[in-house]
Formats: sequence, C-alpha cells, structure tokens
Amino acid sequence: MRIATTPAMLRQELAGPRQRLVLVPTMGALHDGHLALVQRAREAAGPAGWVAVSIFVNPIQFDRPGDLANYPQPLTEDLEKCRAAGVDLVFCPDQTAMYLPDRSITVTESLLSRQLCGATRPGHFDGVCTVVIKLFNLFQADAAVFGEKDVQQLAIIRRMVRDLDLPVDIIAHPTIREHDGLAMSSRNVRLLPEHRADAPRIHRALEATRSLLRCGERNAAPFLAAARKHLEDSPFLRIDYLEMVDAETLEPIGRIQRPAVMATAVFYGEVRLIDHATLLP
Repeated sequence: MRIATTPAMLRQELAGPRQRLVLVPTMGALHDGHLALVQRAREAAGPAGWVAVSIFVNPIQFDRPGDLANYPQPLTEDLEKCRAAGVDLVFCPDQTAMYLPDRSITVTESLLSRQLCGATRPGHFDGVCTVVIKLFNLFQADAAVFGEKDVQQLAIIRRMVRDLDLPVDIIAHPTIREHDGLAMSSRNVRLLPEHRADAPRIHRALEATRSLLRCGERNAAPFLAAARKHLEDSPFLRIDYLEMVDAETLEPIGRIQRPAVMATAVFYGEVRLIDHATLLP
C-alpha cells in the first residue's frame, strides 16, 4: 500500500499510466461503515483499478472548536485497516499541507445547504465543498464513493459535480448500522455508556413513522410529531433539528407527494449524531 502525506507526494504516486481510480474520502477513525465504502470502491475500480482513501480531519468544516479538538484521529490503526482492506493508496496530509496560511478561495453551495445541517452549522458545507473539490483535483479520480448517512452532503456533492462539470462519478452507498440500528459514525466512540445505550432510539424514531405511511397518512406534521415524541422521551438527548424535506430539493414540505426525507440531528452531551429515513408515497 502506498502512502502520501503531501500533494506533491500524491502527484508523484499518481504519475504515469494507471487503470481506473476510485476515491473514498474520509476523516479517519475508520469503522465498518468506511470499510463498506472501500469494498464498494473496489467493485467499481475492478481488480486492475486503484482504490484510494483520503484521511484528513478537515478543520474548515467544523463549526464548533471543541468538536474538532475531540475528533478521534487514530492514524496508525486507520492505516492498518486500509492495508487489510486492500487499499492501494492512502493520502493522509496535515492541515498545513492542504491549506496555505493566506488561502482566500472557498467553494460555496447556496441552495441545498440552506436547510438541515446547513442551517444549524454555518459554514460547514463551504468547508465540505472546498476540501472535496481539492481532493477531486488532486486525485483526478474516475469515481468517488460517499455514504448515504449524510444525505445532505451527498446531495450537495452531486450538485457541485453537476454544476461545475467535474469529471467524476459519484457512487452512493447505503447507511451501515450497528446491530441495534445506530448509524455507524466515528463520533459513536465518544458517547458515554448510557448515551450509547440510548442512541438507537434515533433510528427507531424515524423508522416507526413508516406505519403512518402504510395507513395512508401524507401530511408531514403527524410524522414529525411522532418522531419528536419518541426522541424527547430520552432523558439524555437534545434535538438539533427534525425536519421533513423533499428528497431532491431538500426544501421543507408539508405533505408527502414525492419521495421525501425525514432527517434529524441530535446531541448527546457534546456529541452530535445524524440520521434520516427516506419515505416514498
């Protein structure tokens, strides 16, 4: 497995002829969800292609300094997991390798980022778009794999690729969950034991509302009320947002007439977790 820590080293590793390259961008603290993305990337790259993983805790997408300071960064373990998974190339730069002190260019999305995480985390998606387009430029990848857990991030990256004519295919992978339904996240390891035991209620709260859909309900309000009650029954969590949005535009809706997404973000102490459920009329 090849390892690069600077853009210059990465360009050197990528120099010369090569087969199809599929990128899996991550912030490290790799878990089985990330490894599922790596497996999907291998399928997309083919046996002769390259699977590349980037490991970079992107500082400009964090809206809370404490979240950045506490984000797990077990690089040695991450590299071992990449090696065991058959990754061909890992790019693990530090902040100074990715951002010059006087950087003055930021990529901004102005429509899909107005709701959900974009509304409660100012500047977050500017940071996401900026680092992702830098990675696309550096790797010149044929395709990139992203998880569906962050449904808004996936939609924004697809929009950026479309609007800027970026020559990269975006491959989505379904959310990978723990045995109790909690969506896998690098932040899960920061949960206190009692919070970890309670956290599967996030998925249950969203999934339980499907019974309303089966009964013919289409107004968004009952779905949101049912999910909110289930979440608020917890003595530990605080709701950041709970919204029903159109699956394509991510705009809030009052009635389910097209595919919709019910999305939530909650806090357990300082740990912020997200999840969503797609509802089809």
